Amino acid sequence: MATSEAVLQVLGGSLPSLFGSDNSFRKLGSSHTSRYFIRIRKKRGSKCVNFLNCSNISYRAIRVDRFQSTRQSVHGDITHSYLRSVNCKCQQSDSASSFASEKGNGSWISDNDQSFDTVLGNTPSVMQFETVRELQVGEEDFQSNGSLPPNVSVEDTLNRIAGNSIEDEAWELLRESMVYYCGSPVGTIAAKDPTSSTADVLNYDQVFIRDFIPSGIAFLLKGEYEIVRNFILHTLQLQLGMDSWGNFMFITGYSWEKTMDCHSPGQGLMPASFKVRTVPLDGDDSATEEVLDPDFGEAAIGRVAPVDSGLWWIILLRAYGKSSGDLSVQERIDVQTGIKMILRLCLADGFDMFPTLLVTDGSCMVDRRMGIHGHPLEIQALFHSALLCAREMLTPEDGSADLIRALNNRLVALSFHIREYYWIDMKKLNEIYRYQTEEYSYDAVNKFNIYPDQISPWLVDWMPSKGGYLIGNLQPAHMDFRFFSLGNLWSIVCSLTTDDQSHAILDLIEAKWTDLVADMPFKICYPALEGQEWKIITGCDPKNTPWSYHNGGAWPTLLWQLAVASIKMNRPEIAAKAVEVAEKRISRDKWPEYYDTKKARFIGKQARLFQTWSIAGYLVAKLLLANPSSAKILISQEDSELLNAFSCAISSNPRRKKRGPKSPQKTYIV
Repeated sequence: MATSEAVLQVLGGSLPSLFGSDNSFRKLGSSHTSRYFIRIRKKRGSKCVNFLNCSNISYRAIRVDRFQSTRQSVHGDITHSYLRSVNCKCQQSDSASSFASEKGNGSWISDNDQSFDTVLGNTPSVMQFETVRELQVGEEDFQSNGSLPPNVSVEDTLNRIAGNSIEDEAWELLRESMVYYCGSPVGTIAAKDPTSSTADVLNYDQVFIRDFIPSGIAFLLKGEYEIVRNFILHTLQLQLGMDSWGNFMFITGYSWEKTMDCHSPGQGLMPASFKVRTVPLDGDDSATEEVLDPDFGEAAIGRVAPVDSGLWWIILLRAYGKSSGDLSVQERIDVQTGIKMILRLCLADGFDMFPTLLVTDGSCMVDRRMGIHGHPLEIQALFHSALLCAREMLTPEDGSADLIRALNNRLVALSFHIREYYWIDMKKLNEIYRYQTEEYSYDAVNKFNIYPDQISPWLVDWMPSKGGYLIGNLQPAHMDFRFFSLGNLWSIVCSLTTDDQSHAILDLIEAKWTDLVADMPFKICYPALEGQEWKIITGCDPKNTPWSYHNGGAWPTLLWQLAVASIKMNRPEIAAKAVEVAEKRISRDKWPEYYDTKKARFIGKQARLFQTWSIAGYLVAKLLLANPSSAKILISQEDSELLNAFSCAISSNPRRKKRGPKSPQKTYIV
C-alpha cells in the first residue's frame, strides 16, 4: 500500500498543533509518530455468571473474599496492564460468555480475526497481545507518486483520521465505564468524570437503565453480547425482587422493597438505576460480598418513579435477540413473566379516557419538573415501541390470550390518537387557529376544547411551510407545542407516525437545523421556557434555566436516535451531517453530558464530563451509518393487520362520520 511521506510529515508535525491538548490524542503520548504501537487487551473468559448459587450463603448473595483491581493505561511506549483478582465462592448456574473479534476500522488491524461464538463456550482468559499497525491511508486516496489526487484534500484526509481516533477514544472510555458484578460485566456507569469530587458524584456512579441503552446497543453492534445479556437478566431480578431460584431477596442494610412512606407502586416497575456495592458479610468480618442495590425512585431527586425504564428494557431485550440470534433469553419463563408484568402495569384500567399513558412530571429522560406531566410524547412513543416489541416476543399460551388482545387493541387506539391529535403542521395550525370552543356534541371538531389563543407567536414564525412534528403533550384545554426530540425521533423508529409524517419531521429538522443542531446536536426540546413561564412551570429550577439541561439544552446522546430515524426513512445524510458537527468538538470538550445556550456554544454549567451515554450515542451513530442494515434490530414496522384495524378506527371516527343509531358492526380482533 502506498504511503505518502508528505502525509506522514503532516501527521507527525501538524497533529499536535491541530489537536493541541485534545483528549482524543492524549493516549498517543509523545510517541504518536512511531511506526508501530503495541496494544494489549485482556479478553475475559467464560466468567459470566448471570445467576449464581452460593450454597454457603443463606440468601444466595455473592461472596467475594478478595477484590483487587489495578489499572494502568498509557499508549505508545508504555503498555496496558490489567490485574483483576476476584474469588467468588459459588457455582455457575447459567453461564454465557461470548466475545467478538475486534476488527479495526482502519487504524487498528488485529493479527488474528476470531469469529463470534453464538453458543455457550469457553474463551481463554489470558492476556492477548495484538500487534497494531501504524495509521495508514488507503491507497485509493493516493496516486502512484504518493501525492493526493485532485479531488481529495489534506483536510479531508485529516478529518477522516481524526474521526477514527475519536472512535478509538470513545471505545476506550466506554470500556472503562463498565461495571462488574462478581467478575462479570453488568452495565456502564452514568459518568466517570475525574473532575467531580466524591460529594458531587450524586448517583452518576450508578448504572441507569435508560442511560445503558445506547451502551448496550453499541456492544450489540460490536458483537459483544455478554454485557447486554447480564444487564437484562440482573435488572429482571431487581424487578421481580427475587433471585434465580425464586427466593425473595433480603440484604442487610439494603431494602429490595419498592416503597416510599409505606406506599408501593404496582408490580412490574423496573428500577431507575442500580449500584454494585461491596459490603461486609454477616458473621464474618474478614469476608465481603457484592450486592446489587436498586433505586426505584425512592431515593431519586423528586422521588419520581421511572416509567420509561421498563419500556426501554423491553426494547433492548428485542434488540438483543435480533442481534445475537439468541432467542433463549426472551423465551425464559422469568423473562416472559417480566414482560407480562410491565405490560399489565401499563395496560391497567384507570380513569383516563385516552389510550395514552398518564404519568407525572419527570418520569422519563426529562426527569425534572418541566411541565410534561400528563401524556408526554416521549412516554407514548416508548410505550408504542414496547408494545410492538412485546408482541413479537410473547410466547403463545392460554394465559396470554387476554393480554395479547388488550395489547393489540391498545396499539390501534394509541396509533390513531397520536397521529390524529398530536400531529401539527402549517395546515393543522391554521385549523386550530379557527377552532370553535365550548362544543358539546359527539362529533365535535375541537374535542379537547383547545383555545386558539394558546398558539404562541414563536410557533407561527417557526413552523416551516414544508414539515411538521408531534407536539409534546395533549390534555383537556392544553396543547404543549414544544418540539421534543426524543419523542419525535422514536415515533419514526417505531412507526407511530405514518411515512408522510416521518418524512415531514425530518424535513422540519433540516429546515430548522440552526435551531435544533447549531454547534452541537441535538436540542432536547425547543424552544426553552423563559421569564415568568420558566418560573411557574419549573418552579425556578436553577438547573433548568433557559437553554440549559432539559430546558432547551443540547444532548449529544440523541445522535443515535437521529441515526436510527434517518436510516429508517432512507435519509442517512441527515444523521451523517449531525455526526460531523459533533466530531468538531465533542472529544476536545471531554464528552459532556449536555451543552448550554441557544446555539449550544458552551459546555453545560453543571454537565458531567465523560458522560457515558454521550460516548455511546456517538458510537452507535457511527456504527449504524457504517452499516445501515444493522438498524433493523431497533426499527419496528407496522404490520398489515394493525394497519387494517387502524383503518377501521379512522372510518368510525366521529369527525368523519355523524353519530347515529348503532348498526351491527363486525368486531376486529388482530
